[in-house]
Amino acid sequence: MKRRDLLMTAGASLLAAPRLAAAATDRVLKFIPYGDLTILDPVWTSAYPTRTHGFMIFDTLYGQDAMQRPQPQMVEGSVTDDDGKRWTLTLRSGLMFHDGTPVLARDCVASIRRWGRRDAFGQALLRATDEIAAPDDKTIVFRLKAPFPLLPDALGKASSNFLPIMPERLASTDPFKPIKEMVGSGPFKFLADEQVSGAHVAYERFAGYRPRESGAAEWTSGPKIAYFDRIEWMVIKDPATAAAAMQTGEADWWEKLDFDLRPLLEHDEKLSVFVVEVTGNAAFLRMNQLFPPFDNPAIRRALLSAVNQKDYMAAVGADRQDWRVDVGYFPPESPMASDAGMRALTGPRDFDRAKSDIQKAGYNGERIVMMVPGDVEYLRALAVVGADMLKKCGLNVDIRTSDWGSILQHRASKAPIDQGGWSVFC
Repeated sequence: MKRRDLLMTAGASLLAAPRLAAAATDRVLKFIPYGDLTILDPVWTSAYPTRTHGFMIFDTLYGQDAMQRPQPQMVEGSVTDDDGKRWTLTLRSGLMFHDGTPVLARDCVASIRRWGRRDAFGQALLRATDEIAAPDDKTIVFRLKAPFPLLPDALGKASSNFLPIMPERLASTDPFKPIKEMVGSGPFKFLADEQVSGAHVAYERFAGYRPRESGAAEWTSGPKIAYFDRIEWMVIKDPATAAAAMQTGEADWWEKLDFDLRPLLEHDEKLSVFVVEVTGNAAFLRMNQLFPPFDNPAIRRALLSAVNQKDYMAAVGADRQDWRVDVGYFPPESPMASDAGMRALTGPRDFDRAKSDIQKAGYNGERIVMMVPGDVEYLRALAVVGADMLKKCGLNVDIRTSDWGSILQHRASKAPIDQGGWSVFC
């Protein structure tokens, strides 16, 4: 329903960090993530805490540089022949899993197959593939039905549901059941015995990791050098408490700064506040299309005339220069961005029209369960605006507040509303 592209968003791309003097001494980095790590498997969920966790402990066949181009990562190189229908990938030497076993081509093949059943890009690649084979320990061969020039882009995507390389015994498990045992291939090891739900997550540097020897360290590509011996996540749900931890030096890095606290932290000489994700963040109102009323495309379409992007951005709390509106499905300046059809979001906003169109589309007063996170402030703010919009459009909204981690787990439910299912969330 909505899209935004921010230069600085409600903590999503605005980062608070001190000069790390203490961390440089004992080589420990204390990090405040925007949400708890409730799911460990980056194939199973698109949750950002899981994605961040995944990139810490898993390596990838390809990485993505600052220009969003794929670069070899675990792969030494590749060769294409048969008019682009055969790709041969060769692994770098010395790759090792955290359990001390070598990374072999068959581990990669199993990882690709598991990921490809869950991820949309991976599904497209598998549909175009006749066979993925590992003729020896260092070689991966794709035999394609037709040329698929985006193969490296798929294997090296940097967004959620990226392709983590894991041992074959784990990758051979059901992709629709999350893996709990984390045997990674990346620069840090997950310390499962130290995890405390809602409070603490820990990692230690993996001495057996071999960084790529060439290339620039950009995004997920190039040499991944671990500068810290240990990284600890401090899961702090209250923004004021997180800000205090930054000011006292208890924490080194706050991933998603609350905008209301930005002036306070900017005036602290010990801290630096700066933009990390210059491409910004996008907000969505996501509807469950399995059940009424959002299984009706006419109702979903009718809501477009009620969406006011400014209301959502103002609710996040950022200054006007920090956000954008009149944004479509693809972010501005991205390769797929277009103004086509934008009048649906930029024309006059009209709740009465939306309400009338929804009734004409056959809305029968069905209860709408809206999941609202109480522990992630900018998501809560978006949800408050979204719920108000739905109510003004005549919809019967039932707000269910819980923590963000529980919502991420519950969104996988396909149960009907009267059996505990959900209808919408931001």
